Amino acid sequence: METSKSVFPENFLWGGATAANQLEGGFQEGGKGLNLADVLPGGKIRKTLRTDPNFDYTIDKSTYTYPNHEGIDFYHRYKEDIALFAEMGFKTYRMSIMWSRIFPNGDELEPNEEGLKFYDDVLDELLKYNIEPVVTLSHYEMPLHLIKEYGGWRSREVITFFERYARTIFERYKDKVRYWLTFNEINSGLRIPMYGLGFNIVKEEDKYQPTFQAFHHQFLASAIAVKLGHEIIPNSQIGCMILYAPVYAFDCKPENVMFALEEKRLFNYFCGDVHVFGEYPRFINRYFQEHNIKLDIQDGDLEILKQGKVDFISLSYYMSRTEEINNKGKGEGNMISGVKNPYLQASDWGWEIDPIGLRISLNELYDRYRLPLFIVENGLGAYDEVEEDGSIQDDYRINYLREHIKAMGEAIQDGVEMIGYTSWGCIDLVSASTGEMSKRYGFIYVDKHDDGSGTLERKRKKSFYWYKDVIATNGEKL
Repeated sequence: METSKSVFPENFLWGGATAANQLEGGFQEGGKGLNLADVLPGGKIRKTLRTDPNFDYTIDKSTYTYPNHEGIDFYHRYKEDIALFAEMGFKTYRMSIMWSRIFPNGDELEPNEEGLKFYDDVLDELLKYNIEPVVTLSHYEMPLHLIKEYGGWRSREVITFFERYARTIFERYKDKVRYWLTFNEINSGLRIPMYGLGFNIVKEEDKYQPTFQAFHHQFLASAIAVKLGHEIIPNSQIGCMILYAPVYAFDCKPENVMFALEEKRLFNYFCGDVHVFGEYPRFINRYFQEHNIKLDIQDGDLEILKQGKVDFISLSYYMSRTEEINNKGKGEGNMISGVKNPYLQASDWGWEIDPIGLRISLNELYDRYRLPLFIVENGLGAYDEVEEDGSIQDDYRINYLREHIKAMGEAIQDGVEMIGYTSWGCIDLVSASTGEMSKRYGFIYVDKHDDGSGTLERKRKKSFYWYKDVIATNGEKL
């Protein structure tokens, strides 16, 4: 299938995306401190522990495996991997900086020079190939000390620590990085507060107050970082990052339509509204009243939110969700849930595949915010098999990406302004949701398995060459 040459802008940023905690490894090297990802075990147990109020954040190697400790050893192999990205023709690479490499405990006054030097080297390697870095400041790897000693983002003190971290990063890399994101999938804290907010809920009935107070602290930290970034790097573009899934009503029953609307506003728009408009949306007031949420908003807080509005919106898109007020036939997705959509197929992990939902999402976001959009995560987690001749024939991944890129092209023709597209897990890495290596996303296969075995050898999949052609033709050849 081909699209018109005029669909994607000439300067469109094609590339791939990863997160530091899922691929770097080197978890005790270079002066790095422990973070959340270091204490999360691999396998299906991760899904249980990430919402367990009794999880004590200790490493128990006698019981569990910890795939994030080695990742795919990007810490030592980044030059090899970036060379492969360049071979594909990447215009951009979305990465994250690990907070605990820079401030091992999170609350130090001075940064760790070894950590800063590592990212200097990574960024220099990207720039050597004219690959534009897109850097996320916080991507599911909060320093463990801040979680255990301060209670994560429940503590207002953490804003000061994040401000110090952000200032350090902006000043160090101001001549190397133009595109920045503050918090990865910030709205995921509504579903899995451990990942985004740094704590678990002890009692379900007590979740509302601490969750939204933590959000308030994060919103302030993001706004402060945006303001700092604009001051330190005048030509910078700083965005928020939303986990986005369009919400469909299961049928035309008005109660289901209303329920879907409420879910859409809370999950998809609440965080975006604060980042873009610099104020809390009016619809959240009723929610706060109904759940007895009383935010501690201090003098000057609302002014800070106004001063730190983002320049663009980035998003992850993996699936849509279908909602019914009774919520029967529950289906699981990317940190979100709903009922099974009878019109959609699902991935090996049960994530429903909905390319048209991406077009819907982009139109919804652009209609609401009128800011440029950047898809910084989209991909298919699947089981890959290495054939006898050493090849990996991942046509299912090619088909998935082709249809989603086509939908993005349709959205551009609808009038949506797009910056770029970075496919998630452009090289195989540890899954954030399950801690598995077998859930593979990459164009590049890494010989590493769930039991920890493997040589870490890199292999180009069939999709590697396909995506290379997509980039070379600016989306004309799909």
